[in-house]
Formats: sequence, C-alpha cells, structure tokens
Amino acid sequence: MASARFPDEVLRQLADEPVIWLATVRQDGQPQVVPVWFLWDGERILIYSLPKSQKVRNIRHNPRVSLHFNSDPWAEHVTRFDGRAEIVPDAPPADRLPAYLQKYREGIAELDMTPEQFAAEYRTLIRVHVERLIHW
Repeated sequence: MASARFPDEVLRQLADEPVIWLATVRQDGQPQVVPVWFLWDGERILIYSLPKSQKVRNIRHNPRVSLHFNSDPWAEHVTRFDGRAEIVPDAPPADRLPAYLQKYREGIAELDMTPEQFAAEYRTLIRVHVERLIHW
C-alpha cells in the first residue's frame, strides 16, 4: 500500500511515534500483542527483533499481522495497519540504517548498548507489507 494514500496524520505517526504495537498469533491460536520500535521506509514497516523471540516464531508460522499506535483516551483517533510480515534473511543490521539510528540512538543508549551491540543482538529484521489501513 503506497504511503501517498495515507492521510497526513498517519504519515506523521509513522515518522514520529517511537512505538507501534505488533499483533501476531502463536501456533496455539493465542494472539500476542507487543510494543516494538519500528521504521517506516516509505513502503513498509521495519522492525528489528531478537532472533528467538516469540514474535519471530509466530510470523514464521503465520505471517498475517496487525499493527497499531496508542490512541487518545477515548479512542477517537485510531490507526491500525493489517498486512503480511516476512523475516528478511541477510538484512542490513540496524546500525547501518541511518534513519533507524537517528530515531532510536537515545533509546539504544538507555539500554546501555552501543548501536553496534544493539544491531548484533537485535539482528532479525521483520518487514511488514501494509495491505490495509484503518484510521479515524
């Protein structure tokens, strides 16, 4: 789904929000929703993860995902994306994406990590292809 079709408010969220919630489904059918750091590359949502995380296992089993931002207190402003996730083999590490480092350098430092340490640990790239936007 091309970002040109997204409202300005959604494009602002994709650029400025530090966290998006990723919903996946475990093999036993239990949904799992977790907050994640992300980068919008203009076409897809990129998420770096620990290789053995539950979300990675879930996506390998079922690539259908949803993502959403926090809403206002009364859920009058909601943004949700539905799509298909893939685990990207041989992806560039997080410390080689200048936009990712610009967005999360402070957060990485708060984890007492260097960008290189972060990239070595969170080395699995999840790429989400957005197929549907729900926004009000």
